[in-house]
Amino acid sequence: MHVRVTLIVAARGSSLLAERFDDDRPLDQAGWGEVQRVAHALVPLAAAELRYCSPTPRSRATGDALGLAPLAQPALRDCDMGRWRGLTLGEAMAREPEAVDAWLADPYSAAHGGEPLAEFIRRVGDWLDTRPADDGGRIVAVAEPAVVRAVLVHALRAHPSTYWNLDVRPLSTATLTGRAGRWNLRFDPQHERV
Repeated sequence: MHVRVTLIVAARGSSLLAERFDDDRPLDQAGWGEVQRVAHALVPLAAAELRYCSPTPRSRATGDALGLAPLAQPALRDCDMGRWRGLTLGEAMAREPEAVDAWLADPYSAAHGGEPLAEFIRRVGDWLDTRPADDGGRIVAVAEPAVVRAVLVHALRAHPSTYWNLDVRPLSTATLTGRAGRWNLRFDPQHERV
């Protein structure tokens, strides 16, 4: 029994430098433009049997704009950043440079008072591993960049620090095939996304 899970990174809600921890802002104008430019390539994913999204406004809006009508999954929420919620990385660094350094260096650190990176990866990994494994079943999930990175780290059984080495762009996709504990990362040609 195996399943195919295609992850779509939510469109932008702000410029990269203005991104905030636990950002609940909706899609910005640039994000809407991005969705319109790539929708034709991603719309076929709406044929998936199960369609999910992170519980953020931009993830839901991205999924709705693509015709997915996704179901919000609390397990796909972004990492709980504790007292840094709403801050940019630069703002957190200006307030607590040692804490930011500790958090970036140690995936088990909760220097911000929230969820350690390793725990975040485990949480979203548990979500992935509990997807129904109907043979050949298809699932699509629209999620924040951090969530997609965490899912990939889990699926590849990589060390949590690998999280910092993954660069995911808005509206990029990654497909995982397999089942709990045994996932393969698959890259599809643009014309074969379903």
